[in-house]
Amino acid sequence: MRRISRFWDRFVALCGETSAVTGGFFLRIARAARHGFLTLEHMVQPVTYQKDPRVDAYIDALPGWQQKICQQVRDLVHAADPGVTETIKRRVQPYFVLDGNICALLAAKDHVNVFLYDGGIVPDPEGIITGGHNNATGRTVAIRENEKINTRALGEMFAKIIANNRAGGWRKIKQQQGGHA
Repeated sequence: MRRISRFWDRFVALCGETSAVTGGFFLRIARAARHGFLTLEHMVQPVTYQKDPRVDAYIDALPGWQQKICQQVRDLVHAADPGVTETIKRRVQPYFVLDGNICALLAAKDHVNVFLYDGGIVPDPEGIITGGHNNATGRTVAIRENEKINTRALGEMFAKIIANNRAGGWRKIKQQQGGHA
């Protein structure tokens, strides 16, 4: 499994931008590898998803390097669960949701922010969180031009946020753990 994971990291670094179909295909392979199995079924069925044209418009208006980052994050969050939907909130900001917010994108001058709506409870063992460490509702991963996205760590965080959303959301989980929501 480690060999496949290293191959995937090298593949993403070399290929960079992925389309929804081919990127979904390779994200499906990576997902299978992460879970310890790789079958022909996983390789044949690409990850496809319903695109919101407003999210397309947001991404298309960005400089090329930001388009690449946003598309990679978009493909990654959809690969985390086929039930993820995308929408626009706050007039222009792309959000990805499933039983609650998962993440949002916001392009800044020199980076792209990926806002994680996890209530600060999803572990970050690889240290990809760059902001909002003490925020009660969410944290940020800032990705700069030419910076490699840690797809494995970010994908795992998306999957855990989705699992928390399905369990009632981070507020409910914090209350059950005796914390404040």
